[in-house]
Amino acid sequence: MQLNAIHHVAIIVSDYAASRAFYVEKLGLPVIRENYRPEKNDWKLDLALGPDTELEIFAPQNPPARVTNPEACGLRHLAFRVGSVADTVRELEALGIPCEPIRQDTFTGKPMTFFRDPDDLPLELHE
Repeated sequence: MQLNAIHHVAIIVSDYAASRAFYVEKLGLPVIRENYRPEKNDWKLDLALGPDTELEIFAPQNPPARVTNPEACGLRHLAFRVGSVADTVRELEALGIPCEPIRQDTFTGKPMTFFRDPDDLPLELHE
C-alpha cells in the first residue's frame, strides 16, 4: 500500500455564509466547486489548498457544537504551511482575525501560531 498525500480535509460549519466569507474572502482560498444539496438540505464547498489538496466545507442545518475544551478525539486542528508566519499573522490581523503570539515549535524549531475560524476550529500557521 502506498498513501501518497492528503487529497482533502473536510470540516463541518454552522454558518455557511460566515465560513465561506472567512475561507474564500479573507483567507483567499479559490473555489473549485460550490453546490447546494437539496437531498441533505446543506451546502458543500470545495476549496483549493495548494495544487493537490482540497478543503471541503459542509454546512448542514443545525450541526452539534464542536467540543473544544477539554480536547475530544478527532480532528485537533488544521495546519497551513506558509513562507513566513510573521508576515501571515500581520495579514490576518489586518483583516480583523486575531492570532495567538508566535512561538517556536518544540520539535522542529520553526515559527508557528494559531488562529480560529468562525466556528472556533483551531487553525495553525507553520513555516
